[in-house]
Amino acid sequence: MSNVLFTSTAIATGGRNGHVKSDDGLIDLKLVNPADKSGDKGSNPEQLFAAGYAACYDGALNHIASSKKKEIDSSITADVSFMKDPADNGFKIGVTLNINIKGVTQEEAEELAKAAHDFCPYSKATRGNIDVELKPNAV
Repeated sequence: MSNVLFTSTAIATGGRNGHVKSDDGLIDLKLVNPADKSGDKGSNPEQLFAAGYAACYDGALNHIASSKKKEIDSSITADVSFMKDPADNGFKIGVTLNINIKGVTQEEAEELAKAAHDFCPYSKATRGNIDVELKPNAV
């Protein structure tokens, strides 16, 4: 590995109907599989991935905007879909990033969104592995 800045740790037990907890205890969640339609309350891996991706992408977006001397306010809604994968009869995920940017034109929002996608560590990790759709919107 290259120069590690920090490492985050979480432990999962019981799979999609189990439990996940971070080593510092800040994340301590029951997991449920929404596809089971059991009505049980809890989180799921896609929800956790959506939260992480949205936060990481928003950080990348603000970094890129700052480097281009743009003052923005932004919010990212990450929709992570769990889908059947016809290639192997298994499952896969796809992501839509709904990117709201205040303080720029629509054209600038699109440019910033693409640049942030090129820079974001989550985007780099998923590139070529899952479909990610960017939906930038100047608000």
